[in-house]
Amino acid sequence: MSEVSATAFVERRNEARAAFARAWRLPVAAPTWEAAAIAVLIPMLLVAALWNGFPLMFYDTGAYIFQGFTGRFVPERSPVYSLFLWYAGAGVTIWSIAIVQAVITAFVVVETARAVAPHIALGTVLAIGGALTILTGLPWYVGEAEPDCFTALLVLSLYLLAFHSQTLGRWRALALFLIAVLSVGVHPSHLGLAAGLVILTALYTLFVRRPPWPRPKLLLPCASIVLSLTLTLGANFHYTRHIFISRAGGVFAMARMMQDGIVTKVLDETCAAKHFDLCPYRDTLPTRADQYLWGPKTPFNKLGRFTKTEKESDAIVRESLWRYPWLNLEMAAKDAVEQFVIFHTGDGIDPQQWIIGRDFRIFMPSQLPAYGIALQQKGGIPFRAINFLHLPVAWLGLVLLIAGFLFALGKSDCRTAVLFGFVLAALMGNAMICGVLSGPHARYQSRLIWTPILALALVGSSRLALRQE
Repeated sequence: MSEVSATAFVERRNEARAAFARAWRLPVAAPTWEAAAIAVLIPMLLVAALWNGFPLMFYDTGAYIFQGFTGRFVPERSPVYSLFLWYAGAGVTIWSIAIVQAVITAFVVVETARAVAPHIALGTVLAIGGALTILTGLPWYVGEAEPDCFTALLVLSLYLLAFHSQTLGRWRALALFLIAVLSVGVHPSHLGLAAGLVILTALYTLFVRRPPWPRPKLLLPCASIVLSLTLTLGANFHYTRHIFISRAGGVFAMARMMQDGIVTKVLDETCAAKHFDLCPYRDTLPTRADQYLWGPKTPFNKLGRFTKTEKESDAIVRESLWRYPWLNLEMAAKDAVEQFVIFHTGDGIDPQQWIIGRDFRIFMPSQLPAYGIALQQKGGIPFRAINFLHLPVAWLGLVLLIAGFLFALGKSDCRTAVLFGFVLAALMGNAMICGVLSGPHARYQSRLIWTPILALALVGSSRLALRQE
């Protein structure tokens, strides 16, 4: 290489480095770079599905597909998410579901970044997005045909609507409002979580009345819950011509009580007088809720599953609460605590041919070949190695979130305390609702455990940006 060409090469390299440095510092507050951040985050969030070769499936996905494609009601699954699958184009390609979920998630993450760290740069947002993609289970839930990714979106959307609605602007606030409505509706547990967060925010306004503590706006969060409840009732009416929120809550709660040994005690004391249909099986009841609900030859199947055991399950739950209030409280607390601290990635992302393959053959046969050769169906996803990275990061994020919340309270760093407190309340509320009503499962908390990492990263980047100014 001649001296002239070597000099030109060095100049071009320096120019490229300078251009990259300028692009890294572009402000996401500007609409152009806001859109750029969203556009780049979308493929990042799809990396798990792309690696798998097909959107990820869960045991429940088949029921959502069946309900959405046949119009036949499935008591244990939200009809809102089934309708979402149908209208988002799952019949054409289930990739559309993963893509729509990635678009929504990218939008919420970027809007959270713009609100929490107003001076944040494009490069910082993309770096945080890359860290969440590699270090947390976020892309595994975004790329899955399952409503789990909406749990965190519900939390972040309600936070933004409550504490940042004035700075969002009309169209962003409207988009987040609609995302909150959908997020609440796609799973029954989300309604309880959303209501709890709004009630907690309302209580916060009663005790904190002056600056510098931020004053939330509750109109949009409350309206999103009301509209989502209407959506849920309407979807249930569409399928059944009856108005109700859920017909499976009592069954799930009873199965959890059975796992905790309470149902056996109730049956032993009441079968002589009550004559529950479950009484003949009280000496052979499964010891695990999942085994009772989903096992092939259980009393639950023999007695007619959700449809025919709904009323009896509700009656056993009421009887249990009346006879053993303190035991129920003790076991509920144990299950909530256990749920709070289990959050490994990949829970239930197993080969699914035996349970979902039939739905693909019937409703979307053209997608069956790609589904069948995906890495998931071959059992080739190394979740043990993935969790070797994800679990320490999740524990670190949780510990730092709690420490950061307490430190912010002590220093009267009000906005940081509100953000960290809101995320921590969501983690605790989710653990209580899911652990108590359905029993501890890692995916319930794993789908939300990436939010502390996001909150910590945004607060940290905001502090760093202010110091550099």
